[in-house]
Amino acid sequence: MENNLSRRNFLQKSLAAGLGLSLIDPFAVFAAAKKPEMRLGLVTYLWAKDWDLPTLISNCEKTGYLGVELRCDHKHGVETKLSASERADVKKRFADSPVDCLGYGANFEYHSPDQAALRKNIDQTKEYIRLCKDIGASGIKVKPNDLPKEVQKEKTIAQIAASLNEVGRFAKDYGQLIRVEVHGNLTQEIPNMKAIFEQVTEKNVKMCWNCNDQDLLPPGLEANFNSVKKWFGDTVHVRELNVGEYPYQQLLNLFTAIKYKDWILLEARTEPADKIAAMNGQMKLFNEMVSKSLQSR
Repeated sequence: MENNLSRRNFLQKSLAAGLGLSLIDPFAVFAAAKKPEMRLGLVTYLWAKDWDLPTLISNCEKTGYLGVELRCDHKHGVETKLSASERADVKKRFADSPVDCLGYGANFEYHSPDQAALRKNIDQTKEYIRLCKDIGASGIKVKPNDLPKEVQKEKTIAQIAASLNEVGRFAKDYGQLIRVEVHGNLTQEIPNMKAIFEQVTEKNVKMCWNCNDQDLLPPGLEANFNSVKKWFGDTVHVRELNVGEYPYQQLLNLFTAIKYKDWILLEARTEPADKIAAMNGQMKLFNEMVSKSLQSR
């Protein structure tokens, strides 16, 4: 295990130097050499959904995306149906590479007024927590997805928070994080996410900022960001940094200001013909934007 970790650390540093830092200006190279900053990783939705696991790891190595969040039902095939030996093989593949398997980007949700459906989502979350542990990952992404109009808002918020506390307690025994994506009808509005997290008691339940248009609702991005930043975990989801009107430079400035040193994960929406070229382009743009953030600090 020590040899694997040493090899991984060496490869990560080498790739960061060769693939990432070469794309930004000398000031940012110097700043990054002084202390690590946020890093760009990949969500397998949408650009990597058709890559098997060896191809996924290889392509992430080539492009310098050294953290990956796996999604359900993608060609990589990392699912709960894997046997113990197959799970061990997945763990070894990542351990032998510089790419970190951050865990699962699941669709489990906890807002349903149907208690049987709610229990199914909670129980399936626990199955994937076990999988994350077995493959050497660090957590699972889940989401609230609605505030049903037929149920009192406060009741659903309390139910979501209670569910997160339950899966959080379970995940703690497996050394896993619960990453709660800011997602869903009404639940993606920052005041509602704040209300949920005000009832979350488990310290390993963290918020995953998701770059929704609702982030910009009054009182604006900075105020909304500041209202929930104390609950941020180690992952953030972004879309293509040069597509749409979302103020990504301002967002990266805000993360730089709080000394965020974890993963910004690209969750692409477009369908470029050359995915590798597109990944390289996003990495270059990301490094340029981080450089600007560092210079403005």
